[in-house]
Amino acid sequence: MSDGHASAVANRIQSRLPEMSDVMAKIAEYLLEHPQAPLKLSIGQLAEQAGTSAATVTRFCRMIGFAGYAPFRVSIATDFGRSTARDSWKTDIGRAFGPDDSPADVLSTLINAHSRTLRETAAAIDLPAMKLISQRIAQSTHVDIYGVGGSAMLADEMQARLYRIGINTHMWAEVHTGLTSAAIQNTSCVAIGISNTGRTEETIQMLTEAGRAGALTVAISNDPTSPLAEAADLRIITSVYEQFLQPDDLSAKHGQLLVLDLLYLLIAQENFDRSTDSLAASALAVSTHRRPRRATVGSKQSREPQPATESI
Repeated sequence: MSDGHASAVANRIQSRLPEMSDVMAKIAEYLLEHPQAPLKLSIGQLAEQAGTSAATVTRFCRMIGFAGYAPFRVSIATDFGRSTARDSWKTDIGRAFGPDDSPADVLSTLINAHSRTLRETAAAIDLPAMKLISQRIAQSTHVDIYGVGGSAMLADEMQARLYRIGINTHMWAEVHTGLTSAAIQNTSCVAIGISNTGRTEETIQMLTEAGRAGALTVAISNDPTSPLAEAADLRIITSVYEQFLQPDDLSAKHGQLLVLDLLYLLIAQENFDRSTDSLAASALAVSTHRRPRRATVGSKQSREPQPATESI
């Protein structure tokens, strides 16, 4: 882009450019040459300038990870707002970690990156799709969640949450047991595959097998064009600004945790009475394993006179 550095949106466009069709590439090339055009043009005007249609512009936005043209424009506005701010790109989230960075610099960079990931993920969430998925899970007889490596931790967390509110849920990180469970799914089941890249072969295999058996399949991935996303009936796309030492950094996890947390709450809303009863019962079951809080000095409890102990 012409302002001297590539914005996050430009990075996305450039990374997807080699796999774009000719018509998508026309939009990409126009945006790379005119980075601020979406701030001034409607979707129809942009389509006309790029020599394509408004529907194609919408598909282009989704291809690079946005729910539509509106959140795409918001992200561009954020990029250019940051480029003119007092803190330069080098001291904001646009720079990689260096070996001589101070702890304060590393912390600031991490916080900015994670905050940006959450904002971008929130902008890309398809709320009607999330509502549909939550309804199907609430009505399901069984839910499978597949995840390998770092995604297995997220799958395990989601399994524990859903099980606590009365949803029959299992998570699978090992492909053989996962495929066995996937093969016995049916139309009353839901299967969820979690993968940041959307290219983890074992997760793709398990989700595909569940789909063949009749389950509603859901992909949670950062890449809307990944094999996992293409194999699923419905997709939840997270948005990650990849800038650090490895692509599987915690920014990716935070975006995925956000959508999982939202999905969990929407599911709980679908059957509020069952959810609250289940949470209360599980809390009571473990209450005897938690130590009571200590009364602090000067607290009301410590100031109240204690009843005298009767002599024996």
